[in-house]
Amino acid sequence: MTLAQHLPALQVIVPLMSAPLAVLLRHGGLAFGLVTAGAWLAFATAIALWFQVDASGTISYHLGSWAPPWGIEYRVDRLSSFVLLLVSGMAAIVLPWGRASIAREIPRNVHYLYYAMFGLCLTGLLGITITGDAFNIFVFLEVSSLSTYVLIALGRDRRALAASYRYLIMGSIGATFIVIGIGFLYLTTGTLNLADMAIRLRDVQSSKPVLAALAFITVGISLKLALFPLHQWLPNAYTYAPSAVTAFLAATATKVAVYVLIRFYFTVFGESLIFDKLPLPKIMLGLSLLAMFAASFIAIFQDNLKRLFAYSSVGQIGYITLGLSFDSVSGLTASIVHLFNHGLAKGAIFLLIGAMVLGLTKNGAIPPAPSFDRLNGLAKRMPLTCLGIVVAGLSLIGVPGTVGFISKWYLILAAMEKGQFWLVGAIVLSSLLAVAYVWRFVEVAYFRAPPAHSEAHEPPLSTLIPAWLLVLATLWFGFDTSFTVGTAADAAQQLIRVVQ
Repeated sequence: MTLAQHLPALQVIVPLMSAPLAVLLRHGGLAFGLVTAGAWLAFATAIALWFQVDASGTISYHLGSWAPPWGIEYRVDRLSSFVLLLVSGMAAIVLPWGRASIAREIPRNVHYLYYAMFGLCLTGLLGITITGDAFNIFVFLEVSSLSTYVLIALGRDRRALAASYRYLIMGSIGATFIVIGIGFLYLTTGTLNLADMAIRLRDVQSSKPVLAALAFITVGISLKLALFPLHQWLPNAYTYAPSAVTAFLAATATKVAVYVLIRFYFTVFGESLIFDKLPLPKIMLGLSLLAMFAASFIAIFQDNLKRLFAYSSVGQIGYITLGLSFDSVSGLTASIVHLFNHGLAKGAIFLLIGAMVLGLTKNGAIPPAPSFDRLNGLAKRMPLTCLGIVVAGLSLIGVPGTVGFISKWYLILAAMEKGQFWLVGAIVLSSLLAVAYVWRFVEVAYFRAPPAHSEAHEPPLSTLIPAWLLVLATLWFGFDTSFTVGTAADAAQQLIRVVQ
């Protein structure tokens, strides 16, 4: 077999091997080089897998000598290849960016531990995305979650430990619900292979164990993706975690959880159960609207910039789940493309906030919180950093020319296809709330006088360049949608039945 045939295994093995080696080295610089190299190799592998899927269709790779459904299968289709690109690409950008940031935000003696945990978190997220085995989803979910708890707790602020503990409690509850649901499915079907499970569920869709499994899995994954009102772990986790950790989690972790929800809904349980026999679409619609309005409204009144955009993330997740409630190709396309687009925009914003914190930090001092009282007139001292936040913020609003507009355009098309014109108004009105919270930053940074003796300065290029790559990506894919919308539409066509 050629190396190309083993790419699905390498996608997970490479970052997995970098994590324990980083611990053995116990040297921050060597651990950084090792884990960063693993992330870039994972990104290169994800690109190669995307091209393979584009050329020859879904890839099925089995580990060992047991073929699926008996053995463990790695399965790469249009949707999973798209998410693999997002996760590995963000890791490849965040790791080099964080070199300067963690030197200030994390004690030097645990730098190697930070990189080891980052490698494990990346492994878990990639494994969740690529595996075709239900129990392996749970295993990789725990790998990513346990490492995430450590990454959040590494922050110097004592509140990071409390945020990590809250996330641990809620994350453990979510994981327990998921594994109970998977257990019900296994008892009903006798298999853990997702594709085989879907076939065996066709004749027992309405049985009580299957409905119980659906309920447990829905609630468990909703906790992981921070669907309103199960989002309570997210604001503090994003606010008090080290900047690099916040950026990576905001761009990837909740998006992978959405991927798992899509996978179970459309691949395992099937549309007829989800959309025809149960009121799940109406429940999803209601919770999505609550997220879009309530979380965005709360964001307006936050005094910490990281916390503001943390609540913004909860609101933006509402747009993703809104698309799932339509049961249409346009709606699912909107969800998948916003999963990717929001990852780019929010990753850029949190990287730039982290860079801003570096620019506000005095030599040798602990980085300050990005509270609004420290941001007066900051655009005069950090024009590139502030401009990047504004551009990425325009994407959250959905201004034409940004990726956010593309996502909301497809949501509007999906609502119009269903004849739900009131939802078009709801999407537009909720976007006005995004205008309000983005404007809060614009007003403070651009229209207030800077302090008389401000020592703020533009952060180093090593932090600006990676962040601005994401900012430029939010603009590029706002005009050229052939990759993002094209891939999302192909994935939606594969997942959903098309009524002729």
